[in-house]
Amino acid sequence: MQKELLKIERLSTSFRIDDHYYAAVDNVSISLQSNEILAVVGESGSGKSALAFSIMGLHTRAKLNGDIHFNGENLVGLSTVKYNKMRGKDMGMIFQDPLSALNPLMQIGTQIEEAILLHNSEFSKSNRTNRVIELLEKVGIPKPQIVCNQYPHELSGGMRQRVIIAIAMANDPKLLIADEPTTALDVTIQLQILDLIKKLKNDSKAGVILITHDLGVVAEMADRVAVMYAGEIVEIADVNTLFTKALHPYTRSLLHSIPSANEVKSKLHVIQGMVPSLKHLPREGCRFRSRIPWINESAHESDPILHEVAPGHWVRCTCYKQFHFPGNDRGGSQK
Repeated sequence: MQKELLKIERLSTSFRIDDHYYAAVDNVSISLQSNEILAVVGESGSGKSALAFSIMGLHTRAKLNGDIHFNGENLVGLSTVKYNKMRGKDMGMIFQDPLSALNPLMQIGTQIEEAILLHNSEFSKSNRTNRVIELLEKVGIPKPQIVCNQYPHELSGGMRQRVIIAIAMANDPKLLIADEPTTALDVTIQLQILDLIKKLKNDSKAGVILITHDLGVVAEMADRVAVMYAGEIVEIADVNTLFTKALHPYTRSLLHSIPSANEVKSKLHVIQGMVPSLKHLPREGCRFRSRIPWINESAHESDPILHEVAPGHWVRCTCYKQFHFPGNDRGGSQK
């Protein structure tokens, strides 16, 4: 039986603009089991990275409300000292841009060793060196003894990302957050990195939160999926249900925008408009309604909540019942 590793309840993360705070993560509740990959998917500006940074305690000027229960402790309001003892040990993070996440003036081996030393001060120098070599081998870096003495600029993008993964996994964390880990990599390297994350998850039984906008990555990696739009979770389901029985208009629009080998279409569906800016985000009613103007206003809830439409399948707002794509007047059709 899987163990609940992380439970987020009614989390809001707000940032100050002028004299007011605006929530980039708004009343979010999700959970993660050990040995599970939960994908959080959505467009840029939907709040995915803000959620990841909230869990890791990396926001310096944000105001957090709600609860983040991890490893028996509520992380909201946790002191910096306690957070520092957990980050890099119990929880690790793979950042989107490895070049900016690595120190350009430090050798690769020193940077990995620093992560080990911080939480294992009793390790001897030789033990730390052996662990560094072991980690580099584990993430598939050839000639690790040579790479240890190199600097970040001397490595390719894929190699740098592997180093970031090695640092994140240095102390066998229970929770791993991967924030768009393949964005800047070519397709073949992307597959290698994703396979590596999946293998490390299986070996360590860690829970993984995978932040991405790539539905192909979601299909390949995830056990469950949380779809995020404008700071809110709009749909949660297991990965098979999401790709075969998606209900929320935003989820269906994302899926309908992907080229399909089984369907001949003259052009791809394009979602109207864009994610509103944080300051101008509508805080009442369905936040997606402005992007589906052909759906009657009466279809939307005035205060949308998540409805459990099937075991483990949650959908926000009732507008999904009448949703159809332009030119298809069969409300609620999945096609």
